[in-house]
Amino acid sequence: MRVRRRQSPDTRARCRVQGLCRGAGGAVWWRCRTTIVPGAAAGAGDEAMTRVTTVHRRKSVRPHQRHREAWSASGRRGKARSLDSLSTPVCRDSSHPFQDPAKSIDAQTFEPSDHPDAHDVILHPRVRPQVVVDHRRGSATTSALIHRRARTWLQQKARLAALVVVVALAGSLVSPAGANTPPRFILDGQSEIVIRLTEGEATPVGSKIYTLRGSDPDGDALTFGVRGVEGRDLLRIEQNGAAEANVYLKKALDREIKDEYTVVLTLTDNKLGEGQFITQSMLLLIEDINDNEPIFRPYESSVSVAENAPPQVLATLFATDQDEGPFGQVIYRLDADSENDVEKFTVNTVDGKGVLRLVGDLDFERKSLYQLRVLAVDRAISGRVNTGTAALVVRVTDVEDQPPQFIQAPPVTRIPEDISVNSGVLEVKAVDGDRGVNNRITYSILEGDKGLFQLDPNSGVLYVKKPLDRESSLSNNGAFIIKIQAQEDSQVVDPPPTMTTEVTVLLEDVNDETPTFKAAHYVAEIAEGAQFNSPVNLIGDAIPEVYDHDQGNNGTFRMFLEGDGGMFDVTPPEGVNFASFLIRVRNPSLLDYEKVKVVNFTVVARETVAEKPKSSSALVTVYIRDTNDNFPIFSEDQYEVLIPEDAALGATVAWVQARDPDSGNFGTQGIRYTDLRGALADKLKMNPETGVIVLKESGALDRESVAEHYLTAEARDDLGRGNRNSVVLKVVVEDVNDHPPVFLQRQYEARLLENSDAFPEPFVVSARDNDLNGTMNHEVRYTILSGNPKNNFTIHPLTGEIRPSAPLDFEAIDQEGDIRYFNLTIKAFDLGERSLSSEVPVVVYVADVNDHAPQFDRPLYRKAIPEDTPPGTSVTQVFAQDQDGSTVNRKVVFRIQHGAQDKFVMEAETGVISVAQGALLDPDRTEPRATTYILEVIALDGGIGNAQLQARTVVNITILDVNNKPPIFIDPGTVRVFENEDIGFYVHQVEAVDLDARPRLRYSLDADNSEARNEEGAIVKPSEYDYVGAFEISQVEGVIRTVRQLDREQVEVIRLGLICEDIEAATGKQTATATFTVIVEDTNDNDPQFRKSFYRRSVAENAKKGTTIVTVVADDVDRNRTITYSLQGPSEILSLVNLDRETGEIVVADRVDREVFSWLNFTVRAIDSGVPPRSSLVDVVVQVIDENDNNPVFVNPPSNLTIREDAPPGTQVAVVKAVDPDSDDYGLVTYLLDRKSSHGNFKIDPDKGIITVASELNREELNTFNLLIEAWDNYQFGYSTGESRNAFMQLGVTVADINDEAPVFEEREGCTMITEFHEPRDTVTVVRASDDDDPASPNGRILFTIEGGNEKGLFDIRMTEHTAAHIFAAKPLVGQYGNYSLMVQAQDRGFPPNSVMSQINICVSDFNDHAPQFVSPSVNLTIRVPENATVGSLVIQVRAIDEDIGINGAVRYRILKDALGNWQTFTINEVTGAVLLQKPLDREKQKIYEIRVEAYDQGVPTPLSSDLDLTIYVRNVNDFEPQFLQDEVMVNFTEHKAPGTERAKLVETIDLDDTEEDKTAHVCYFIVGGDEYGTFNLDSFTHELMTMKELDREMEDHYTLLIKATEDCLTLPQPVAFFDPRDDTLLKVHVFVNDINDNAPKFTREVFTGGITTASDFGLEVMRLTAIDPDGWENSRLRYYMDGRVQETLSENLDNIRRSPFIVDPVSGIVKLNFDPQKGMKGYFDFKVYVNDSSGWSDRARVFIYLLREDQRVRFVLRQSPDEVREQVEYFRDSLGNVTGAIVNVDDFRVHENHDGTVDKTKTDLYLHLVDRNDNSVLEVKQVLAMIDKNVEYLDHLFKELNVLDTQRAELITAGTAEEDLLFLWLVGVIVFLTLLLVLTVALCLSQRARYSRQLKAATATAFGECTNDTGLNRSSTVPNTNIHSVEGSNPIWMSGFDNEWYKDEDSLRYQQFVHQSEGNDSLDDNAVDTSLSPRGDRDMPYITQTNVPNPLSRESSTVGSNTQLMNHEQQNINDTYRANLYQTFHKIANPLMDKKLETTEL
Repeated sequence: MRVRRRQSPDTRARCRVQGLCRGAGGAVWWRCRTTIVPGAAAGAGDEAMTRVTTVHRRKSVRPHQRHREAWSASGRRGKARSLDSLSTPVCRDSSHPFQDPAKSIDAQTFEPSDHPDAHDVILHPRVRPQVVVDHRRGSATTSALIHRRARTWLQQKARLAALVVVVALAGSLVSPAGANTPPRFILDGQSEIVIRLTEGEATPVGSKIYTLRGSDPDGDALTFGVRGVEGRDLLRIEQNGAAEANVYLKKALDREIKDEYTVVLTLTDNKLGEGQFITQSMLLLIEDINDNEPIFRPYESSVSVAENAPPQVLATLFATDQDEGPFGQVIYRLDADSENDVEKFTVNTVDGKGVLRLVGDLDFERKSLYQLRVLAVDRAISGRVNTGTAALVVRVTDVEDQPPQFIQAPPVTRIPEDISVNSGVLEVKAVDGDRGVNNRITYSILEGDKGLFQLDPNSGVLYVKKPLDRESSLSNNGAFIIKIQAQEDSQVVDPPPTMTTEVTVLLEDVNDETPTFKAAHYVAEIAEGAQFNSPVNLIGDAIPEVYDHDQGNNGTFRMFLEGDGGMFDVTPPEGVNFASFLIRVRNPSLLDYEKVKVVNFTVVARETVAEKPKSSSALVTVYIRDTNDNFPIFSEDQYEVLIPEDAALGATVAWVQARDPDSGNFGTQGIRYTDLRGALADKLKMNPETGVIVLKESGALDRESVAEHYLTAEARDDLGRGNRNSVVLKVVVEDVNDHPPVFLQRQYEARLLENSDAFPEPFVVSARDNDLNGTMNHEVRYTILSGNPKNNFTIHPLTGEIRPSAPLDFEAIDQEGDIRYFNLTIKAFDLGERSLSSEVPVVVYVADVNDHAPQFDRPLYRKAIPEDTPPGTSVTQVFAQDQDGSTVNRKVVFRIQHGAQDKFVMEAETGVISVAQGALLDPDRTEPRATTYILEVIALDGGIGNAQLQARTVVNITILDVNNKPPIFIDPGTVRVFENEDIGFYVHQVEAVDLDARPRLRYSLDADNSEARNEEGAIVKPSEYDYVGAFEISQVEGVIRTVRQLDREQVEVIRLGLICEDIEAATGKQTATATFTVIVEDTNDNDPQFRKSFYRRSVAENAKKGTTIVTVVADDVDRNRTITYSLQGPSEILSLVNLDRETGEIVVADRVDREVFSWLNFTVRAIDSGVPPRSSLVDVVVQVIDENDNNPVFVNPPSNLTIREDAPPGTQVAVVKAVDPDSDDYGLVTYLLDRKSSHGNFKIDPDKGIITVASELNREELNTFNLLIEAWDNYQFGYSTGESRNAFMQLGVTVADINDEAPVFEEREGCTMITEFHEPRDTVTVVRASDDDDPASPNGRILFTIEGGNEKGLFDIRMTEHTAAHIFAAKPLVGQYGNYSLMVQAQDRGFPPNSVMSQINICVSDFNDHAPQFVSPSVNLTIRVPENATVGSLVIQVRAIDEDIGINGAVRYRILKDALGNWQTFTINEVTGAVLLQKPLDREKQKIYEIRVEAYDQGVPTPLSSDLDLTIYVRNVNDFEPQFLQDEVMVNFTEHKAPGTERAKLVETIDLDDTEEDKTAHVCYFIVGGDEYGTFNLDSFTHELMTMKELDREMEDHYTLLIKATEDCLTLPQPVAFFDPRDDTLLKVHVFVNDINDNAPKFTREVFTGGITTASDFGLEVMRLTAIDPDGWENSRLRYYMDGRVQETLSENLDNIRRSPFIVDPVSGIVKLNFDPQKGMKGYFDFKVYVNDSSGWSDRARVFIYLLREDQRVRFVLRQSPDEVREQVEYFRDSLGNVTGAIVNVDDFRVHENHDGTVDKTKTDLYLHLVDRNDNSVLEVKQVLAMIDKNVEYLDHLFKELNVLDTQRAELITAGTAEEDLLFLWLVGVIVFLTLLLVLTVALCLSQRARYSRQLKAATATAFGECTNDTGLNRSSTVPNTNIHSVEGSNPIWMSGFDNEWYKDEDSLRYQQFVHQSEGNDSLDDNAVDTSLSPRGDRDMPYITQTNVPNPLSRESSTVGSNTQLMNHEQQNINDTYRANLYQTFHKIANPLMDKKLETTEL
């Protein structure tokens, strides 16, 4: 087996050794295997390693589960282990000196091996066999490992000897037959017992740790024991049967004391002999638990560190833990008292030590001692975690960094105001804030003492300096806030640290003030009907206030009245310091104007102090005022009057009268008629005193508009200021004949054809009269008033139909132009008593008929033209006239019928005949020669179809011949000439020929076509050398001579251009050209010439010697010459350079200094080698280039500067200048500004050095700048390469402050709480603000003011320092409780000042100055209670309210005790006010109880109360309920009245139970239904119904309430759902809400849009304006008006509209079209409209109406009926507009019409148009459909919702009248007719195609017929369009387009026959066409093989000319052009539909 052992951590290697191990007898070989673990021996040398032979049973071996470390750090190395108890035999190798093996007693436990070999096993001395036992379970769980201890050789020897002796004795004593077999331990194949125990409580003393088992073959009882003192002290063995024993722990285990025990166990059967045992080793391994805490080694427990010390290591701690593994590893943590300590210190574990570091800032003043705890924590993963603690004290040493601190400063000190001078007031004390330094402190007063106090600088005692008076203005209401400063005497800090504090000194009051009224006399008034507690109204400026500036009881006073007779009382009865009092009514019954009109009494204020109270009084005069309590009453309930509609101005309409029973102005005397409302009210005037209503403008009445008017007249008493009443006035308008007939159109137009006796359609004019229908005022008659002098027209007087009297002749009408008309004036008049009439213009247009044919001015035209007439030249012009009157019919056009032969064309409009484009008239080039052309011309007028008329004429054109042949040169050749030949030298003679008969030739030189080249072959320009001018040529002979000498050096080859001109040419200039070559021979005649006129170069300063400066080169145009060079110039310059004589190279010879010579100027001479030599000079200029060897130097740098903070960017700050003696870029200085020093606020001009402001300055951020300025030379090119030089300077800039920072308020939260009796002038709160501007200037000083929230002037503010102010009460706050938000402005004192606002919240709390007041019931009440009422039942619930707030307004109730003891029968809930029955009632004993209920508040300092007397009547049991005498009543309330202002008293009930003695019984009313939302309230006792909420008629105009009457006022009845008429205790109350005009009308849209087309009719209803008014009746009658004029935008052709294009119907809101749109009009209209009601409430909207074309509409087909679509069209319109972003206008709804004309009522066609919102242009249908397609995904839901089936272009929307239907049928008929005509025309064209086959054949025959060698072209002149100039538009297929017999009349055919007979027939026989010559082959040459159609006008020319000889190349070009033209012609014939440009020149 493999034995695994625990190894040392640094040892992991393993090896395996095999050897032989022999048994005891040597006969059996055993096999053993183990693992050798190398490592440090426990003993010395190799002797520590022993060879042990171990034998195992193969089948009993188990895998090893756990191994143990051989040696550990606990110091167990080297311990010797006793082997006395080991029974395993030692086996040695045969090579070992000791080879006597002994057999083991328990050898039977091993089995022999099959292998003869054995293994030598070398064991480490620390390794032993083990059995790992789970002592908790008591079982072995792992296989044993073989452990043996090494011994020295002597120990091994002794042990072996003992074993031999024992065996020998046993063998001698026991006989073989009866021998005792020794027992053995049962170990399950293990050799040693190994048990792991956990120390501590896990294995307590007495626990069983193992069970020993043994076996004896003899069956003897076994005894187990333990050997040794240590074993017996540790273990206790108890027998457990014959073969078992339990092992118990006897002593507690501690691993830290000992971590393992080796115990020898004994076993005997008591037969082995005395002292003989079987032994077995047991190894107990003690496992560690975490039972030891880390222990710190000694350390310094106190550390000192300065408070300004930087982060550093303070201490290093070390702790150890005796536990093993993670339990013994320590980490360190910091345990601090607060998180602040953790932020300042940290502890880290570094190399097993805890390092304490300072990481935060220390502050001695905040904390000078830190008690830190460093925790050492072991690393236990689970279970217990042990911690050790080390306490450290960190002492912070103080440094001087804190100001003084006040330790004694009493915040408030009270002193009497009469304190003596020099008395001590208080003492302040301060100590040095640096307690470790503790400097001396001195004291001083900074502010707040008002000069009344002084402070001892050393002791800090405050003394009184001057006498004090609390009421003085200097005393601040007795409060002094004194700011005291404490200053250290520091030798370290300068300036010394200071600290300030504020102390408050309050002056205690002395009673030296008298209560004083602010007025000596008060005048007031009160109405005679004033209620209880109603205050009187003061008149005048007297202020009802009384004050006493003393404090506390000294300032408390009581107020009362004297001499008022109990009529009034004053409140509050008591005041403190200040009281604002009211005089209220105490006894209203005494207020009777008729009895008392004036009351005089006195109000007294007296102090409440016991001793010598002070008092004052004021006189009060109260005037009692009469009241107005009656309403005016009209004499009639409704007035109705009649008035004619033509009533004149001032006519009386009505007279209304009212009476008022009040007296004076409150009665009839003071009635004024104040208001007249209604639609007609603005046209009427009502006399305010008499009530007479008259018309205030004429024409105000119009019966046709409104027949009846309803008005409301209002009357008010008290001269129009009092009570009001109104009455309805009905005005009926009587009809008069005031409307003339009105024509339906502003103008009528009709069209009448010439020679026609009737209009195409009946022409009727119609007028309407708006007077009353059925009267003579309404009957209309017609007559022609004017415009009919010859009685051409008549009109029917009844129907208005106009007819012509007789047919009219257009030409006979005495007018000019195409339009001739009659302007008739038609009159329409009614038959009224005073007949009225109107007129309308009627225009009758007479249309011309084509009844005259054109007429030529002559029958024959003649003209002769030269043969070279250019194309387009006019030849002649024909004239014809037409006598028709209209331009269309008399317009004449011309065309050539035939005979032009493509040579001539005619302009159709003018009749001008001109030469055709491409036409060649030269007879010499025409085959056959043609000199005459006869053209037939026709003239056509403007008639259409059969109505067109024509005329014919003949034009004869003769061609005149012209000479035009150019001359031709004979080649002149080449000639050589020497240069410098004499002038006039003969060069050559040239010659030319001309084919013309009489030419005159002239020769000349052509300079433009001449050329010359030099010897290099380069072209010589004439500007360089005039080589043409060197020659001349004679004009007649052509001889060329020289006119000056030639120069070969300039020109070597000359090619002269020659021109020969025929000056007799008749057609332009005829010339011939040629080239003559002259070669010039050379002679030597030139000086050397430098290549440049001068040389300019540069050389660097200090350039090295040999540096090339320049190379000069000279050339000699003569050949074979050599040139040398030399220098000339100043010697000092020549010494600096060197010249190469042969090459001309000039180099540097010496140092060049630019500062000495900036230029090197010298001359170079070039000499050639000729004889004599020739030379030339050239100047050389060398510039010395400077090097950068000088630094820039600043010149006069500026000193420190100051700039304003508000200097804008670009402001110049300074200019710096630096110079550099270097030149160019090296001397060019660039200025830079260090951005870091400028902070980006300044910049510098890099070229000029101007320093400017770059960005806005902020002094508050940075007030000084130290600018670093750099000056660089050569910055642009040398900075990046390091070749620049620089200089630096610094410039200080100070920023001067401006007032650019606004003050900032100090943040504050919440509300400042004070009471309403806060002392005036006492400080309420302090506001502070800061300003970042300079505090030393006014910009940083702040002024505080109250800007808002102080409307009552309750508060004021005063400054206390530059940044703070005190808000104080400016006046008493009594009764002013509530929350005040003061807007305080903080404004600095700069210019202009900056300010900021802040809201200061001040909460003034209430003072209890109002007593509770009973509201339910509000007066004393009698209550009926049945005598059988149960104890605890509710009698009544009282309720009182208190106008105070908080606890001052919290009301409590109690029953006051009375002398009779009635209060004992009842009790009251002090919170709810419920009065309950406390004792049973007995009517026979007591029938009436009188109790007094008191309502009192919880106010302080004194609660207030009021009383209510209740009389409780005990009645018998009730038999009858109260009954209403009627079921329903109606009540009216006005909307928007304040709740409770209107009351309605309900009807009374009767009670059959009432008897004389029970008249005091009370019936209560309750609302039991219809008031679910608590809208109404019913007083149960007074039966008055009132509103609890403000009513709104527009929300609800009617309420139905159910009222229950009952005598049980204590129990609330059950709700009733329905009214039962049989229940007389129920009453149904109908509450109607009266309307007031409180709602303005509102347009349904802010913008109305619509559209009209150019086809819209006058009066069309464009749209309807809709507005809604929630009000009712008269208040909701609306009128619509147009606001302003109509704007026309993007308009065209709208200038003729003189009046408003639209009108708005004021009643219906319909917008009508007010003009006739015409074609060509464009744009849109924009105007405003408004709507108002009868009270003037109004709203405005905007209207856009777009003028569109009919084709701009889009049709939507919806599967809905028109009614359904109309309901949803607005939704559809808005949704479509939102998606598309366009304005959507609805034009029309129509029932859908299918394609077959049927109507589908389930579908609707919706017509829309869309308008672009950006430019208000109407979108085209294409754009709309594209937008819909683009947004289809957004419109999908909408289209599905509304069932949109299709969207398409809309057809024209027509009105659908009978006339339009007839027109539609007429158009259909015309279209059908034109279609049939087109079909007939196409058929005729196809049938006539054969007529042109002859022409086609003739064309192809001429073009591609037999080829001949003729130099000319033989062409028949009778075949048209076959000449070589035939071009586009000359298609032969159309040449006889007008020769069709069906089109010509008989005269034309007869004329053609005559011409044909006279000139003969030129038809060609049918012939074959050679198609092989066609350019395109057979397929591209369509032709007709046979034709029988003659051409009657085709004829040959009568003049035939001879052929003209042309040159060969010309003839070839003509043939090519001819073929190309024919090819193009046939291509067009073959593709008639592909080429749309076919036309004919014959037209």
